[in-house]
Amino acid sequence: MSNETVFSNATVVLESGLLLKGTVVIRDGLIAEISEGASSVGEDFGGDYLIPGLVELHTDHLESHYSPRPGVRWNKTAAIQAHDAQVVTSGITTVFDCLRMGSDEDGGFEKGEMRDMADAIQAAEKDDRLRAEHLLHLRCEVASDNVLDHFSDFEQDPHVRLVSLMDHSPGQRQFQTMDQYTLYYKTKKGLTDEAFARFVAKRLEASAQYSGEHRDTLARICAERGITVASHDDATLAHVEEAKGHGVRLAEFPTSLEAADASHQAGMSVLMGAPNVVRGGSHSGNIAATDLAERGVLDVLSSDYIPLSLLHAPFVLAHRYEAISLPQALAMVTSTPARTVGLDDRGRIAPALRADLVRVRYSENQGGVPVVRSVWRQGRRVA
Repeated sequence: MSNETVFSNATVVLESGLLLKGTVVIRDGLIAEISEGASSVGEDFGGDYLIPGLVELHTDHLESHYSPRPGVRWNKTAAIQAHDAQVVTSGITTVFDCLRMGSDEDGGFEKGEMRDMADAIQAAEKDDRLRAEHLLHLRCEVASDNVLDHFSDFEQDPHVRLVSLMDHSPGQRQFQTMDQYTLYYKTKKGLTDEAFARFVAKRLEASAQYSGEHRDTLARICAERGITVASHDDATLAHVEEAKGHGVRLAEFPTSLEAADASHQAGMSVLMGAPNVVRGGSHSGNIAATDLAERGVLDVLSSDYIPLSLLHAPFVLAHRYEAISLPQALAMVTSTPARTVGLDDRGRIAPALRADLVRVRYSENQGGVPVVRSVWRQGRRVA
C-alpha cells in the first residue's frame, strides 16, 4: 500500500510561476500530482506558500556550534544536532556542511579532527538523529602547507560533493586592500605592528609557495572523482580564467563586479551570501549581492552564517526588485544550487522529484520575515 499525503489550497511556487489555490499530492516520498484548485481532502494550507526544500551549499554554521569560543570544542553529536535543528526550521532540507581543510598559526583544526566530525555526522544520520540531508563541502585553504594532508582523510568519502579552493592571504581576493586585512586580523586580534608584519610576511610566503600547486592538485582530484569545484573570492579576470581552467562550476563570493560578470558569462553559478542581501551590503566591505541581482548575474545564495537568511533573502529580492519574481528569487536557493552540484532529484516542485517541501507563511508585517510552518523531506514531516 502506498503512503499518500495531500496538500490543498496552497500557493505553490513552481519554476514557471505561482499556482494559486493549488493541490499537491505526495506518494511514497515523491511528488506525484500537481493540480490547480483546492481539494476537499488533505491539509488545508489556507493560502500559505508551498516551496521546494532549500538547498544550502555553503554554511559555516556547524563550526560555530562545535567551536563556540576560541579553544572550546563541544560534543560533536550535540553540535551537529543543534545545527541540524536550526537549518531544518529555516526550511533547509539539503545542507552542505563546510569542513575546513588546512590550518596555520591563525587557527583551524588538527589533522583528523574534521574527519571525526564527518564520521559523527554520518553516525547521527544512521541513528536517525538528523532531519535534513547532510553532504560535505570541503573548504580548502590552498596556501596552507597541510591542506592536502587534511584532504587525504576524505579520499574515499562519497558524501564529499563540493570542494572550494580559497586563499585568504593579504592583498588579494577577499582582502584586496591592506585596510581590510588590517581590520580583520590586526585590529580584531590586537596584534602589535611588529607581530602583524610577521604575520603578513608569513602568509604571503606560504601563498607564493603553496597556492598554485595545491589548486592544481585539488582540482585534478575533484575532476577524477566527479566532485563539483568552487572558486572563492575571485577579484580579477585572471582569477576567473584560472577558475575556468580548473573546471569550476560555482563562483563563491566574487569580490568585484568584473569577476562576477565574467564568472556568470562563463557558465558558472555565481554565489553570494543571503545575509548580504538581507543587510543590504557586505559585512567585509566588498560588493553587495543586490548589485549582482540587479545586473542579472546572481545565481545562488548561501546562508553563510545565518541559517534563516536563506529563506528571508528571496522574499527581500522579490519585494525590492520588480524584475525579480518570487519564483526566480527562490530558484537561487532551490533549483539552481541543486543543479550546480548535480542533485537533479530535488529543488523543484515537479512530478517524480523528491518531496522535499516547506510550508511558509509570509506577510510584510514584522519586517517581512517569512515563517516556516512545516517541513517535509522525502515526504516525511521533519518540522
